[in-house]
Amino acid sequence: MLLSLAGVLLLTWAGDSLLPVNATTIGFAYLMLVLLIASLWGFFEAALASVAATLTFNYFFLPPVGEFTIADPQNWVALFSFLTTALVASRLSGEVKRRAQDALARQQDLERLYTFSRAILLIDNTEPFPKQLVRKLADIFELSAAVLYERRAEEFYRAGPSDFDGLDDQLRDAALQGTSFADAKHQRVITAVRLGSEPIAGLALQGAQMPDAVLQGIANLVAIGLERARAQDLASQIEAARRSEKLRTTLLDAMAHEFKTPLTSIMAATTALMSNPDQPASSKSELVKIADEEAKHLNELIDDAVEMGRLDTANIQLHTEPSNVGELVREVVASMHNVIDGRPLNVVYDDHPPTAPVDRRLVKLAIKQLVDNALKYSPPDTPVTIHVHNGNGVTVTVTDQGKGIPVHEQARIFERLYRSPSVQNQIPGSGLGLSIAQNIVRAHHGDLAVASRPGETTFKLTFPADRKAGQS
Repeated sequence: MLLSLAGVLLLTWAGDSLLPVNATTIGFAYLMLVLLIASLWGFFEAALASVAATLTFNYFFLPPVGEFTIADPQNWVALFSFLTTALVASRLSGEVKRRAQDALARQQDLERLYTFSRAILLIDNTEPFPKQLVRKLADIFELSAAVLYERRAEEFYRAGPSDFDGLDDQLRDAALQGTSFADAKHQRVITAVRLGSEPIAGLALQGAQMPDAVLQGIANLVAIGLERARAQDLASQIEAARRSEKLRTTLLDAMAHEFKTPLTSIMAATTALMSNPDQPASSKSELVKIADEEAKHLNELIDDAVEMGRLDTANIQLHTEPSNVGELVREVVASMHNVIDGRPLNVVYDDHPPTAPVDRRLVKLAIKQLVDNALKYSPPDTPVTIHVHNGNGVTVTVTDQGKGIPVHEQARIFERLYRSPSVQNQIPGSGLGLSIAQNIVRAHHGDLAVASRPGETTFKLTFPADRKAGQS
């Protein structure tokens, strides 16, 4: 308002003192000024400027100069012209501003809908999908509260800094019957989320009022997001079932393969005993000893198979005790004498036996998987070296001289059931051994890593040291 008056006074001073002009020229100048004020600020400011321009025009530029002669028809024409200009210009300016604001609001709504659609695609599996979805909705649209009721799960998911209580029944009705509800006083609205014509959820929003088209767009995006999450869950269930079936088949195949050797030895020993009952006592004793050792071996294989099936889950129960890891390695090597079958296998120990609090049975199973892997994937005439030593924890390394693991596969060899395409049809295996070993090591808060190049592969297994044992 003050700026409008200041503009009139400045124009009057310029026209009267600096650049003397005739009445017609200054009159057009006043009209231009009123038009400018109307376009910038509106009708009230422009009307005020019109009155001021009329008075100054009359006093300074219309004869008799220096007097107010409002009764002169020229003054009425000038005032009417200024006021008409102010009214028309301000209304046109207001309409332009309103349309510009509407266009800006629509652009912001479209940008928010686009941002929300992208956010739906980026939702991960760290929390339930609907919970993350309603939180992103509240953040992007700056809502004070947002609530989603999912019909299938019968759960409410809430987000936003304010509470939104007391409308649970309306949300259920929206999800079940497709009804809507609006509370203008509290700036609340409830709408149904539909997939096609079928309502699948109820959505409640609290915040600045938004157009129906935007509200419907939000509901459609929520429906798409929920259906996408449901499709992903279904795909995950199908994949889990497929992998579970593959795991069962793999375990059965591995058991059948592993059991053949001890069973063959047991059957050979018992057949020899039955076919020749009168053989010398020393021969009978040797055959019985063979059958007994192979029966124990078979029992260990059965226990290992059961253990491997159990360890395929993330929940591993440990029964730890301070153990000499070198002794565990010796026991593993002794139990695998039939598998080693004369292969050069070197075991290297430090001077001081490394001790760690471990589950003896599980650690032996992990080491056995690594040794079996080294024997299986290296030429039969090359050595396998096991090194047990103290360092930053207790470390067991198993090194073979096979052809190595390609760099792009080294990150995948610990995945359950993964086998390299280059060997899966040439070397028997289940794809479980390294995954099981890694699960065991992680349960002990240790680490299992691989370093490989053509001609040498080393698996490094590390357990936290037993500090008490180290101090004694």
